[in-house]
Amino acid sequence: MAELTLSPGKSGARHTSKLPVRVDLTALVDLAFLLITFFMLTTTLSKSKSLPLVMPDKGPVDMAVGASRTMTICLGKNNQAMWYLGTAENPIIAPKTIAYGADMNKAILATAKQVAASTGKSMIIIVKPSAHSVYNNLVATIDELNATRTSSYAIADIAPKDIDLLKQKSIY
Repeated sequence: MAELTLSPGKSGARHTSKLPVRVDLTALVDLAFLLITFFMLTTTLSKSKSLPLVMPDKGPVDMAVGASRTMTICLGKNNQAMWYLGTAENPIIAPKTIAYGADMNKAILATAKQVAASTGKSMIIIVKPSAHSVYNNLVATIDELNATRTSSYAIADIAPKDIDLLKQKSIY
């Protein structure tokens, strides 16, 4: 609060000197801290975005899966991927180059139908990112797996034979 103090002297006489003014800022500082506290408590901080990923238990696992049920997607450069059914040495469906999005979605659904018709079981997909693929492509691939409701998939290291196939397709 502002406070005016008068110098002692004649009470009725006019003074030509200026009166000293003292401003008390205690209330203003209190109000500032209250506002800072209020905005800190009511501000919503940005939520972290994460991709749900379930990892297998540690330990020895013997999960032999038939090559006729295994689709492999190798992630290459220039936003392209390559896929095949079976093994790299003896593919049931020859390696094909696809783009992310609708092309990958169609390939997964068509191959899943073929596997279900021939084996009577669901398909398992192995995703193998190469050294030239980007993280965004891996996320896009997992999004497509979720969109096609693929129940079993894994992310694995890329094998030398897969790198050779990517080089043949000019996407490594």
